[in-house]
Amino acid sequence: MDFKVGVGKSDFAALRKSGNYYVDKTELIYELVNDTDNEVTLFTRPRRFGKTLMMSMIENFFSIRKDSKDIFEGLAITEHEDFCREWMNQYPVLFISFKDAEANTFEGAYKMLGASIADLCKKWFDVENSASVNQADRDVFSRLMYQKAEEQDIKNALKTIMRMLNAVYGKKVILLIDEYDVPLAKASEKNTAGNQYYAKMLDVIKGIMSTALKDNEFLQFAVITGCLRIAKESIFTGTNNFASYSVLDEDFSDYFGFSGDEVEAILEAAGQIDKGDMIKEWYNGYIFGNSCVYCPWDVINYLSALKKRKNARPKNYWKNTSHNGILLTFVKRTDFKVKGKFEILMNSGTIVQTITDELTYDILYSSEDNLWSVLLMTGYITKADAKEEGETVSLKIPNREIASIFEDTVVKLFKETIDTNMQKSMMEAFWNQDAEEAGRIVSELLWRTISYNDYHEDYYHAFLAGAFVGIGYEVESNKEKGLGRPDILLKDEDNRRAIIIEAKKSDKESDMDKDCDEAIDQIITKKYAEGLYGYGQILMFGVAFFQKQAKVKLLPK
Repeated sequence: MDFKVGVGKSDFAALRKSGNYYVDKTELIYELVNDTDNEVTLFTRPRRFGKTLMMSMIENFFSIRKDSKDIFEGLAITEHEDFCREWMNQYPVLFISFKDAEANTFEGAYKMLGASIADLCKKWFDVENSASVNQADRDVFSRLMYQKAEEQDIKNALKTIMRMLNAVYGKKVILLIDEYDVPLAKASEKNTAGNQYYAKMLDVIKGIMSTALKDNEFLQFAVITGCLRIAKESIFTGTNNFASYSVLDEDFSDYFGFSGDEVEAILEAAGQIDKGDMIKEWYNGYIFGNSCVYCPWDVINYLSALKKRKNARPKNYWKNTSHNGILLTFVKRTDFKVKGKFEILMNSGTIVQTITDELTYDILYSSEDNLWSVLLMTGYITKADAKEEGETVSLKIPNREIASIFEDTVVKLFKETIDTNMQKSMMEAFWNQDAEEAGRIVSELLWRTISYNDYHEDYYHAFLAGAFVGIGYEVESNKEKGLGRPDILLKDEDNRRAIIIEAKKSDKESDMDKDCDEAIDQIITKKYAEGLYGYGQILMFGVAFFQKQAKVKLLPK
C-alpha cells in the first residue's frame, strides 16, 4: 500500500478516509472518560503538537450526528468494546475553535469571535426550529447566527446552544473548545493603557467560559486546549471538577507528539528508516511529563518532503507557525540579565529555573520566571530530565530545529544592537583593502554577540550580512551571480565600487588560512564578478570563521 502523509490535516474523519498514515492516539478517549472523573479538562501544549486533530478525533467518536464505526476500525479504542457501545456516537458534541478570534483591535477580534460562534450555529441550524426548543433560545440563536447578538448573548452563547441540544436530543452535551487562549494572547500583544484590549477580551472570554462550564446542568464534560494555562481565578473561576495537564504533567503525556517507537514505525512504513538519526537530531527531544516526544508537525512535513525528493534535507518547519518575537524580547531585557543563560542553552547546556504552569497573559513579562515558564510551555525549551518533578526544573533546547530559532534570534539581536562606529571602521578596512584590520573588527563583533561554540555556516552568513546592513550600501546575500551565489555582494553605486565576500566555517583554527584561500578560489572559478559592469573597483575577499574568530584574506591583484 502506498504510504501517504498529509501536511496540515487536522480533520480526523478526512484523514482516516483518505488513507493517510495515522499515529493511533485513540486510547486518550478511554483514559479521559474511564480513568478520570473530570468535568472540565484542559490540555496545554505548544503549537503543532496535534491538539486540533485530537479534538476532532474526540468529536468524531462521541458525536450523535455521526456514524464513526468505520473510521475507528482497527484503532486502539475499539478494543474497549463495552465502552464503545456505551459512548460511541451517543452524545451531542459542540466543537468550537477560537483560533481565528484575533485582530489588532478588540473590536476586530470581537467580530471574529462572533463569526466563529455564527459558524457554529450554522452547523446546528436544524435545531433552531425543533419543537423542543423554547422560543427565547430560538431568538438568541438567530441573533448569534446572523451576527446581530448583544455582548450578553455572546457570553451566554455556548450555554444557550447546549440547552437547545439538550432539549432536542435529551442528553447532556460534550463541549470542546480548541485554542481557547488565542484571543487573549493577541489581546496581550496589542494591549495599551488607552485601548484596554486585554481587559475587554478577558471579560468576554471569562463570560463565555463561566456560563458554559460553571454549574451548567447541560454539560456532560468539556475538553479545552491551548498553549498556556491561564490562572483559574482569572478565567475559570468557580469551575467545578477542573483538571489541567501541561507539559509538566505525567498524565496524558504521551498523547501529544510522536514517541520514538511511533516515529520508527512511520519511517518503516515510509521506507525511510535510514533517516531516523537525522529526524531525531532535528525534531526529537521534547519532554512532556515523563515522555520524550518528537514534534509531529515536523516529522510529517519532512516525510512529505522526502516523498517528493528522496534527498530532501531537514529544515525548520516550526518557526513560521508561532510568534518567535518572545525570544528577542526576552534576551533584550537588560533588567533580567539572561544573556548568560542563553549562552549556556545554545552551547547544549542546561539551566535551572523556577517554573509555573499557571499564568495570565497580562503578567507574562513581569518576571524572569514567568518568561522562562512561557518558553517552556510554548516549546522553545524543554525539561532536561523526564524524572524531574517540582517547581524547580532543569531546562534545555530540545533539538536542532529550535536551536536554529535561537541562532536567528542572536542574529536579529546583533543587527539591532550593533555598534555603528565599529561598522564604519570595518567598512573602511575593507575598502582600504586592510584584510587584517577587517578580520580583527569582525572578530570583535562576534565576541560582542551571545557566545555560541557550535555555529553553523548559515549562521556566519547571516551574521556577516547583518554586519553590513544599515550603513548606506546595497547589500545582497546569496543572490545569483555568475555560476553561483556569493555569500555577500556589497555595492557602492555612488562611487562605482563593489565588494564580493565568500565565507567558510573552519573545523579548526589551523584551517582558517586554507579555508580563506578556498573561498577566494570559489569566487574566481564561479565567476561571481561577472555581471558587475560599470564598476571601477571590485574587491574580493575570502573570510573564514572558527567559533568566535574571523580571518579575512584579499584576492591578490
